[in-house]
Parts: sequence; structure tokens; C-alpha cells
Amino acid sequence: MRMKMSKQLINNTTNYIILFLLLISFRGKAQPAQNDTIPVLPDREKKYEQFYDSLEYKAKQSKLISLIYDFLVSPPRPYVDKEALALEYYSQFEGKLISDITITPLEVFGPTFEDTTRTAKSFIEKTANSLHSKSNLNTIEKLLLFEIGDFLDPDLIYENERIIRSLPYIQDIKLLIEQDSIYTGLVSVHVLTKDRFSLGVSGGVDGGEAAALEIYNQNIFGVGHEISFSFVGNLNREPYTGLETFYKINNIRGKFIDISAGYMNTYKREGFSFIIDKPFITPSIKWGYGGSALRMYRTNRIFDDDPIKTAIPMDLSFKSAWIGRSFQIKPDDYQNSQVVLSAAFYNRTYFQRPIPAPENNQYFSNNTFYLAGITFTQRRFIQDQLVYSYGVTEDIPEGFKNEIVYGFDANEFGNRHYAHLYLSNGNLLVNRKGYLYLAGGIGGYFKNEDYEQGQIQGSVNFISRQVNAGRKRFRLFVRANYLLGLRRFEIENLSLSRNSHIRGFSSRKAVGKQRLSMDLEYVLFLRRQFYKFNIALYGFADVGIIGSNKHLIFNENYYSGLGFGVRLHNENLVFKTFQLRLAFYPFPPSDMSFTGFIVEEQYKKNFYSFQPEAPRALSFE
Repeated sequence: MRMKMSKQLINNTTNYIILFLLLISFRGKAQPAQNDTIPVLPDREKKYEQFYDSLEYKAKQSKLISLIYDFLVSPPRPYVDKEALALEYYSQFEGKLISDITITPLEVFGPTFEDTTRTAKSFIEKTANSLHSKSNLNTIEKLLLFEIGDFLDPDLIYENERIIRSLPYIQDIKLLIEQDSIYTGLVSVHVLTKDRFSLGVSGGVDGGEAAALEIYNQNIFGVGHEISFSFVGNLNREPYTGLETFYKINNIRGKFIDISAGYMNTYKREGFSFIIDKPFITPSIKWGYGGSALRMYRTNRIFDDDPIKTAIPMDLSFKSAWIGRSFQIKPDDYQNSQVVLSAAFYNRTYFQRPIPAPENNQYFSNNTFYLAGITFTQRRFIQDQLVYSYGVTEDIPEGFKNEIVYGFDANEFGNRHYAHLYLSNGNLLVNRKGYLYLAGGIGGYFKNEDYEQGQIQGSVNFISRQVNAGRKRFRLFVRANYLLGLRRFEIENLSLSRNSHIRGFSSRKAVGKQRLSMDLEYVLFLRRQFYKFNIALYGFADVGIIGSNKHLIFNENYYSGLGFGVRLHNENLVFKTFQLRLAFYPFPPSDMSFTGFIVEEQYKKNFYSFQPEAPRALSFE
């Protein structure tokens, strides 16, 4: 009996050793670097397939070996350029006359682009479909960049897909081209859209004394309008209950002009806002413009994302307007550079404010800020999946945006000049095996030949290619940011408390005029779903250095955060991503604990953008 057990142990050990050696020997062959330039012969491909089939069969004989195999082994998968495939498909019909356009919006649950006849099965899905208002045909038609009588342009069709897919209430879109069976010079365009369930609910609790509940609809009545109501309460501050409401009209008359208005009356603030915006949504748009008006009767922040919070409520008004003109280097070429000349003004008037201290007076000053800029930009988009979303097509920008901005600050405490240079570029990786974005800028104000409120900044954002390990799919995200303040006001301080630096870090003591942060995140996308919600597991390691701007950054205070979590998201819904996270903070500041656990909602991250915008000063936050 003992001899049989020993023999079995030896055999098992031998199997483990053999498999381990195979993994080492053939891991390089699974995804050889030369595949990018040297094609693999069909016979060799067959041998690879036979080898991996055999290896997988042997691995599945043991649960432990099977687990190792799923995580480490991935058969060779050729890179698929989805943009090239889409353009190749549309190019078959280039120059043909569009004779007919049909639009078919699909139900949220049930049908797919591959099988439009599928129907919802569960009671919840059927109920959701009945409550949802499908996108109005006229709403989709106004989003089309082409019409009957136009000659089909592949680049225009591809760009139109991206624009519609970027809408918050659209999950995906597919454009099918059908050639007329009699007149070969005519084609019909079939537009298939898949909506998201547009009604959503959000909320949270702040410190046990305040809470908020938001109800919103991002495609009300199917016409593409957005509306939201936030009910906000506080146990200790008046008004104890309050309301914030916003309404937005998108793409007025098919001109890609958006208008939004809001009213707020809570313990945080009271006032109203109005915004109009016509962005450079495509490179072919010649004119972009916009404006805003903000009237706050009571607020402790000038803007929602302002890092400065005042103890005395402020009463102020803010007005702005901008206009820009785009010049194509090569007209009608969607992948060519453009030059944009733009101008803007920003006016801020206080009716009640903190008493301006001499060292901070221009931070709370009545002023009108005039800006002019010149932007050199190029943008194009490639398609991928499982980056910031969960299985739907994502349009990832690449290109560059370099801008020079000059400004004049007509300020009650002394006029100032302003200038900055900002450079950004991505994607810099060869053969698109990942995504790399670099940016850097320098700028500041000049007053009486002195330099103040200046800054130098740089950032790196890397996203690895999608790695397939058996049934597992994962990516590595790396992000680094550096910001140095030069002669900033005493009231202006950087912190690490935003999730873009050390996630979950909440200390008010870790502040300074100089900051360096690096975030690493490993995300594992699971194929299994939890009640129709896609699941992603992630682990992270964040490091931040912050302190004085008078010394080298590496001599300042170090902080870190380590942890893991899970994200749940359903691409059929407009709901935010649900996130559960457990973090550990080694050597935390005195106003923080060693551990932190949080259940929260998370907005979907946006890709870096090379879209020309209104000229504005660099932000120090």
C-alpha cells in the first residue's frame, strides 16, 4: 500500500514538473514578439492548435493544474484591428448614392445585433422594456451626419458610429449597408441602435449626518433629453431637506447644440445655472462656441470641483462665453490635423465673500479674465473592449493636442497677464498593443514683472493590452501625475484626497504645494455575471508624495494605499458602477485609520481627449 502511494506521489510530482517545464518552454511561443512582423505559416498554426489542445486536455485532469493553466496559458490570438475591419466594410460601398435610410431601435433586454428576433424572458426584463421609452426615430435621425442623396463616405460613417455610441443612453450602434439589387450605384443604410434603460437611481450617506437620493432619466420620452432630481438632507444644517434639479436638451435641431439648466436649494448651496455648448464634436466642424451663467446666493465653493472650501457662505455670479474657428490642414480628411483659433472671457462678481487677506486677495477677487488660444490637434479613434466598460465597444482616441494660451486678467486688486503651454500625445505604442498617453504643461500669471500662481505639471497614463489567460481577461493600468506650484497663494494647497491619487485617502493634513502620485491597478474581467451584472475584480497599489515646493519632491512626505475590490456594472442600464473596496494605508496621518472599507457608486472613467475646447487657465488641484 505504501509503495503504491509513493509511486502515485512520484507520478503526480513528475506530471507537475513536466507541466511547469512546458509552461516555461512554450510561454514565449504562445505570443511571440515576431508575430507582429513575421506571419505564422498555416502548418505552424495547426501545430500550435494541436499542442494547446493536448496541453489543455492534460491540464484538465487535475483541478490544481487546471487552475494554473487557466491563469497562465493563453493560445496565440492575432491582433484584430476593428477600425480597419469597419472601414474595409464601408469602403466596399464608397461613392455610391444613399437612396434609403431605415432606423430600428432595439429593446433594452432581449434582442441583439446578431439576433434581433430574441425577446426578453424574465418578468423583470419584460417589465423594464415596457417602462422604457425607446429612442425616438427622429432623435436618432438628427444624429446622422448623412442623408438620402449623399454619396457614401466610409470615414464619415465610422465617425457617426462613434458619436452616437458616445451618448449616455445608447449602448451600441450598428450601420448595415445594402446594395440595390437592380441599380448597383444605389445603397440603403440600415441603422440599428441598442438603448440603455434610461431610468436610474443613485444616492449615498456622508458622515452619518447627511444623505442624498438622486433619480434621473437620461433619455426622457425617448427624445434624448436628460432630467434629474436630487433630494438632499442634513440633520444639523438648514435647510434640513433640499432639492437639486437639472434638465438638459441635447442636439437641438440636429446642430449638436446642447442646453442645460439647473436649480439648487440645499444645505450646501442655493442658486441656478445655465449652460449652452456647441463642441467640436467632429474634426469637420468649423465653429464651436458656448456660454454659461451661474448665480449662487449661498455656497461654500465657487464650483463643484473647487478645492477651496470657505467657512463663510459666498454670494456670487459667474458668466462666461467662448468661440472657436477650426481650420483643416487637409479638408474632408478625418484623420488629419487641424488648427483652432479660440477666444473666451470669464467674469466673476462677488456680493458676499471672505475678507480677502493680502496674500490671498486675488483668489476671491472681482475680475474679468480674457483668454485667446491656438490649438494644434489631430484625433482619430480605434475600437476595443474591456477597458473602462464591460464588453461593449469602446472608442479610444489617439493623436495629439498642443495649445498655447495667453490671457489678461482685469482684476480689482491689480491687472495681470497669463500664459501657458500645454502638450499632450497618445497613443505612442507601436502596433497598438496597449495605450500610452503623455501630457505636460507650464503656465502662470505675470504682475508688475513678477511671476505668481504658476505651475509645472506632467502626467503619464498607460493601459496594457487585454491579456487573455484561458477564460480570464485582464489589464494593467498605470497612472502617474506630478504637479509643482510656483508662488501659489497661501490658501492654495494640493492634497491626495481625490481618487485620482490615493483612492479612499481622506486626510486633510497631508497637503502641500508639490505632489507626485503613482497608481497601479490590475483588473480581472470575469465572464460570469451576477444577476446580469458584469463583474471585475481588481487590486491596486497607490503611492503619493506631497509637501513643500522648496525641496526636491522625494524629500517630502510619503503615503500609500493598498487594497482590492470588486466592481459590478450592467451595460444595459445607465446606472453608475457599483464598487466594494477594502484598502490598507500603511503609516497613515493622524486623522486617518489604517484600514478603510467602502461601498460606493463610481462614474465610468473617461478617456483622454484631443478635442479642441474653450481656452482656460491650467487648474491647480
